[in-house]
This record gives sequence, structure tokens and C-alpha cells, in this order.
Amino acid sequence: MNHIINSIYLLRQAQKSGYAIPAFNVHNLETVQVVLDIAKEMASPVILAGTPGTFSYAGIKEMIFLVEAAAAKREQQVVLHLDHHHDLEDIKYKVFAGIRSAMIDGSALPLEQNIALTHAAVTICHYYGCSVEAEIGQLVGKEDDLVVEDTVDPYTIPEDAARLVSATQIDSLAVAIGSAHGLYKSAPKLDFSRLQKIARLVDIPLVLHGASGIPGKDVKACIELGICKVNVATELKIAYSDALKRYFEACPQANDPREYNESAKKAMADVVRDKIIICGSGGRL
Repeated sequence: MNHIINSIYLLRQAQKSGYAIPAFNVHNLETVQVVLDIAKEMASPVILAGTPGTFSYAGIKEMIFLVEAAAAKREQQVVLHLDHHHDLEDIKYKVFAGIRSAMIDGSALPLEQNIALTHAAVTICHYYGCSVEAEIGQLVGKEDDLVVEDTVDPYTIPEDAARLVSATQIDSLAVAIGSAHGLYKSAPKLDFSRLQKIARLVDIPLVLHGASGIPGKDVKACIELGICKVNVATELKIAYSDALKRYFEACPQANDPREYNESAKKAMADVVRDKIIICGSGGRL
């Protein structure tokens, strides 16, 4: 049995029932284990996301085999998702290798070019049974090797979102409503009325990127307005790395990863557990 699936059914169920699927960025064995263990514990559907940099670091086939083996051991089905991918040939190679969920990020392009790139990605991915997420409107901040320091209009124009969806037949849409990648320098101010308008014009599941650092009550408000997938990356890395630093400060002679990784995994697990609660996805399997 193939345990790596696309995201269509999970996102539609979330849309129908008013919760969101948490998407956690993972990078290695430990982070995959943490997310799947907590998802299993809480009976939550889950998405494992990897940027181009993650797949370069871990290896494409290595990451696929790792996730497949980890999911099979836990008797889970899981979405392994290509997060913020831009190159069609790269996406095609990874989808052919077995990944069944892809984000084509044409958000930095003018609308017509974004539509053309997204349509081409849909043509490739749907042929292999791979779901496609697109993005319209740019989030500032740093995501992998993508750095957006400023943009003329960081917000999604609702009418453009509707046009992109209609012209491309994508399965989900990431929207920009005031969130950002990385750490927030000040409290994020989300445009809930914009999200509400987008949700009225678009009938597919909507995605919130940059959820690290957004108060839980605001994430819940976004879910009530139509967000069906919530991306979390930075908070996981901070929890993991901070716990490692504390361990080595207390035990500077430590050298066994089987020991020093345990505290880091527990810290990350707390974040995963909290995000599942906020998304309302626990007990949905």
C-alpha cells in the first residue's frame, strides 16, 4: 500500500467540516518522526511539507522513502508536499518519483504569467494524480532561499484569485492577507474582510502561509472564514534548535544524537500538538 497520498480528499473534508489541515515543514528523520507520532496520537490528518532546499538537503528519493517507511510503520496515510516550488521540470521529476502534492509558486509574477505557469503545473501534476496548490499575492519574509523584503501589493486581490482558480483548475489556493514567512517584527494584522471576500468568490480550499507567530485566536478566525490548510515552519525550527542549545549548554560534552535529539524532539512535539488543537484537526481520522 502506498502511504503517500495527495491532499484533495483531506482538504475537502476540512472545508466541509470547518477545520484545517496543519502542514508542518520537515527536514530529517527526527522531524518526520515527531510530526507523524503526534498526528497518530491525536488522530489528526497531516501534511509534511518540504521546500526545494529541504529536498536538496535530504535527497528527493531519500525523503520519499523515509516518509513512506515512517507512515507505513505507523499505519498512516500522509501528504508529502512540495512547498514553494517554482521550476516545472523539478516538480515533474519529484512527482514522477512519487510525491502527490505540489505547490507551484508564481506569486512573484504578473497575473497572466502566474496563470500560465500554474496551468502548466496543473497539466503535469494532475496527469500523475498529484494535487496542486497555487499562490496569489506575496508574503514578505524568508522561506528557504526565497527572500521577499518588500512588495508593491502584498495582499491578494479577490477578483484575481477567482480568475486564477477558474483558469487553472487548481485544487487549493494560498492567499496573502497579512501573514509573513519567518519571524514577525510586530504583531501581524490580518485582513479578515479580504479573506471573507476571497472565500465568497473561490470555492476551493484556501491556504494560510506564515502561521508561525500568529495568535491562535486569529488562526481560528481564518479557519472559520475558509482557511483549510495552515502552514507552520519557523516555530518548529525554533523549538527544536532552542532545545538543542539548552541541552548542549547543560551538557557540553554530549556527543550522542540519540540522547541530545530527544529533548529537541519533545520541544517540537509540543508545537505540533498545539497547532493541531488550533486547527481543530484532532480526532478527524
